[in-house]
Amino acid sequence: MAGVPRGQVKGPFYLPSQAYPGTQHTYWVYVPAQYDPSVPASLMIYNDGQAFMAMDGDIRAQVVMDNLIYRRELPVMIGVFINPGRRPDQPEPDLKEWGDRTTNRPTEYNTLDDRYARVIVDELLPVLYKDYNISNDPARHGIGGTSSGAIAGFTVAWERPDHFRKVLSNVGSFVNLRGGNVYPEIVRKSEKKPLRVFLLDGRNDNRGLRADGKYDETRDWFYQNVRLQQALEEKGYDLNYMWGMQRHGHGMLKAVFPDIMRWLWRDHAFSSDVHDKVEQSFNDPKKAQ
Repeated sequence: MAGVPRGQVKGPFYLPSQAYPGTQHTYWVYVPAQYDPSVPASLMIYNDGQAFMAMDGDIRAQVVMDNLIYRRELPVMIGVFINPGRRPDQPEPDLKEWGDRTTNRPTEYNTLDDRYARVIVDELLPVLYKDYNISNDPARHGIGGTSSGAIAGFTVAWERPDHFRKVLSNVGSFVNLRGGNVYPEIVRKSEKKPLRVFLLDGRNDNRGLRADGKYDETRDWFYQNVRLQQALEEKGYDLNYMWGMQRHGHGMLKAVFPDIMRWLWRDHAFSSDVHDKVEQSFNDPKKAQ
C-alpha cells in the first residue's frame, strides 16, 4: 500500500538449542516502523520462518504486517521468523526444501512433547525480551505456521498457554506422522485452555492414500483438521476455521492471511492520545521512519 512506512527485518540470528543439543535455530526479527521502545509491543512467531518472510514467496508476512499495523487492524507487533533447528553442517531450509530431509524439522514440529515449546519459551523469548520491549501478556503472543509448522505452533500454545494464546494453523499436520492425529482426543479429555485458534485447510489437501492405494484416515490431512475443529468447538474454544479446495501449501493462505491476522487480534487496543509517539506515527508516516 503506497505511503505505508516499512518496518525492518533484522538478522539472521542464530540460537543454540539446549532442548535439542547440537542444533541451532536461525531466526529473523521484524520491527515495525511504529515500534516505540517505551511501549510494550505484541508478538507473532512464524515457524518455517524463511517461507513466511521470503519476498519471492506467497505470504510476505512482514509486508502484510506493515499494512495492517498502519491501518490499525493489528497492534504494534514484533514478528519473529524462525527456522527449524539444524546442525551447523546442515543447509538452511529454502522455498524448495523446507527441511524435512535436511534438518531437525520432523522431530521438532511433529512430536507431541514440550521440547519445541522450550525452544520458543525458554530459549527464544529471553533473547527477545532483552532486545525489545515486548508485552509479557500471553494474550498478546501468537504463533503459527504451515503444515508441520502449524501443528508445532499449536503444540507450543497447548503446552505453554502461560506464554502463547493465539494460534494460526494452515494445512496443519494433525496426522499420524508422530502421533498428531490424537489431538482431538487430547482436547476433549483436557481442561479447556485459554487459546484462540484459526484453522485453515482444503478438501484437496493430502487425503491419506497410501502407496498401495489404500486409504489411511490417520494420514488424511483434511479429515484430521476437521476432527480437531470439532473437538475444539465442542469444548467451547475461541475458534474460527475456513475450509476451501486448496491442496497442501500456501495457495489459500496467501489470499486470506490478512483476514486471519485481523481475527486473531480483533480485540487489540491502541492509544488515541494525540501526543503519543505511536499514535503520531499513524497520522504522519514520516515520524515513524
